[in-house]
Amino acid sequence: MHSDPKRLRELPPATALRLLGSVPIGRIVFTAHALPAIRPVNHVLVDGDVVLRCHAGAALLGAIGQVVAYEADDIDPETHAGWSVIVTGKADEVTGADEVAHYERLLRPHVDLTMEHVVRISPEIITGFELTDVTQDAKDLIA
Repeated sequence: MHSDPKRLRELPPATALRLLGSVPIGRIVFTAHALPAIRPVNHVLVDGDVVLRCHAGAALLGAIGQVVAYEADDIDPETHAGWSVIVTGKADEVTGADEVAHYERLLRPHVDLTMEHVVRISPEIITGFELTDVTQDAKDLIA
């Protein structure tokens, strides 16, 4: 199925974060062995921070203290309408027992591994784009 071309519209940071928080899966981009690495993970958005969990021995643990990118999207495969959000910021490990317990209650792993580590990304750069129908934009202007 072929869809009509879409208009690319930049989203305000608050809207972009709200959308990122509305989906359970994203991709973290980090450096491993001096090369780019990407891992799909589930996340939760808490007070504007992206929180995820990982297991002991995960390559992602090497990204602690580094600047990483996190991307999530919701784009319809048939119409190609939807959105994509990328946040960039430092990845830190959450170590306080109360905070770890809180995040463990909020975020259940999607894989059958013991997720011993909680990682928090505090966004410094938030970029979001929406792909909309050109005809829908025209209808919105008329309404």
